[in-house]
Amino acid sequence: MPDSVYKVIELVGTSTDSWEKAAANAVDQAARSLRDLRIAEVVKLDMQLDDKGKVEAYRAKLNVSFKFEGS
Repeated sequence: MPDSVYKVIELVGTSTDSWEKAAANAVDQAARSLRDLRIAEVVKLDMQLDDKGKVEAYRAKLNVSFKFEGS
């Protein structure tokens, strides 16, 4: 296998249902415009709350890597 270089970007996915769906939404969207995705690492989970403290959305912050085209 030849030497390769990978780029890592940070994404935030959201979902009104769950953290799992929030993470999947981020990866699904990234896959539409990036090729050769390799790893998605969840680095933070949080929630968006309304003014009464009710959960409005689940948010997942991910680091996603993909093969750098120049390598």
